[in-house]
Order: sequence, then C-alpha cells, then structure tokens
Amino acid sequence: MTRAGGPDPAADLGTVLGKIVAVLFAFQADDHGVSLAELQRRTQLPKGTLHRVVGDLVDVHLLDRTDHGYRLSVQVFQLGMRATVERGLLEVATPFMEDLYERTRETVNLGVLDGSEIVYVAKIGGHQQAISPSRVGGRLPLYCTAIGKALLAFSPPELFVRVVEEGLDRRTPRTISAPGLLRQQLDRVVETGVAFEFEESAVGLACIAAPVLDAQDRPVAAISVTGPSTRFRPDRYVQVVKAAAAGTAILVRRSIPV
Repeated sequence: MTRAGGPDPAADLGTVLGKIVAVLFAFQADDHGVSLAELQRRTQLPKGTLHRVVGDLVDVHLLDRTDHGYRLSVQVFQLGMRATVERGLLEVATPFMEDLYERTRETVNLGVLDGSEIVYVAKIGGHQQAISPSRVGGRLPLYCTAIGKALLAFSPPELFVRVVEEGLDRRTPRTISAPGLLRQQLDRVVETGVAFEFEESAVGLACIAAPVLDAQDRPVAAISVTGPSTRFRPDRYVQVVKAAAAGTAILVRRSIPV
C-alpha cells in the first residue's frame, strides 16, 4: 500500500493497528475533507472494514466528520506537537525565523528530513507571500528544493544513492534530473553552507536555505526563504539565512539531546 500523504508506513493491513495506521496516514496536509470513497481508494481497505475503522476513529476524536467527508482532528495535531525533538526545534527556531521574515519580508520555512523527503514543520509568510507547494505538515522531495538540498548535502552518502535510485522526476522544466549535476550542487552546498532552488519544485519560485547542524555536523533541520522568481534574488540573503540557521543550531545543541 502507498499513501497519498508521504512514504509507505508499511502497515500490516491484516491487523487492527495496521488498518488504523493506513487510514491516518492516508490524509494529506492540504485535505479539508476526504470522502469514504476516496479513503478507500487511498487505503485499499474493504468498504465495510474502512467504515468501521473510520467510525471508531471518530468516536475517539482522532478524526472529525465534516460536510465534505473526514479530516484529521485537533487531537492528532496536539499529539504530534508532543514529539520532543520537533517541539524543541520549533521553540528555538521560531525567533530566528521571525527575525528572518522581518529582514526579508518573504516566506520563511523550517523543514526536517524524513526518509527521502522534507517535512515542513513551520512556515511564516506575509499577506503577499509567494504561492508555494510548501505547507506545514506537507512533504516535498529532497532533490528539487533548497531545504532538501541543504539537508541532503550533509547527510550520509547512502541517502544520496537512495534518492537517485528512487528517481529524480521532473516537477518543472528546471528540475535537476541528472545525478552528476545534483552531486555537484550538493558539494557546493557543503562548501558555501547554503543551497539554492530556481523554479525546480514549482514554476515561479526561487529559494535559499541553510542547514541547522548538530555538534557532529549532522542535519537536524534547514531554514529557507522563498519568493517569486520575478523579483526575489536569493543570493542577496546568504548571510542572514546562514545566521538564522547557525543561531538555531547553537540553541538546538543546548536544548535537544543528541
């Protein structure tokens, strides 16, 4: 089974827990209401079984029933916020993200590594923020985003091999699909401390990101600034983005156990 919201959690559909996991992981970050028929398509569970599982999840307030179907409840969000690393990361990163927004007036994102994808855990944007595929709780590939490249560049070589084996699918005409060219970019990220994206994940977007590294130079997260490619010049913000990531890293090392 593959899920719409991210990697396959390898749920065993022969168990009750596996069925519950399959349903919860079927929801995407931008879902406002998913019909039972769509949940069945995403989970491949028999209709009767799915109806019982969904009903039980509504009863325990992990799902909400809406006019448009079902959605994850606030309790799921609250449960997620209890994750120690992510909570601590948000607490220390938010002031630096707010300062970065004040300096750039562009959209600021915080993302973490999950498998071969990014998960966006925070986003700050004004009234005129660029239309972006990133959203809190959403996922994007590592290879075509500035945050992803910042994380991938400082990850073990095995992850690069995995990303290439999974395929560098073109999301736009400017998506890097050649492993050699991607490797060159990642080497440059290690040298300079910043990663760039120019309309690689979505047409019309430019982005710069810097990694938040732990004491062993392993990537804990990455911070980015994104704007419309028609006016945003990411190379102007190299120092402020690196400073935000470095400041976050210092506090992460003090507050989050390695």
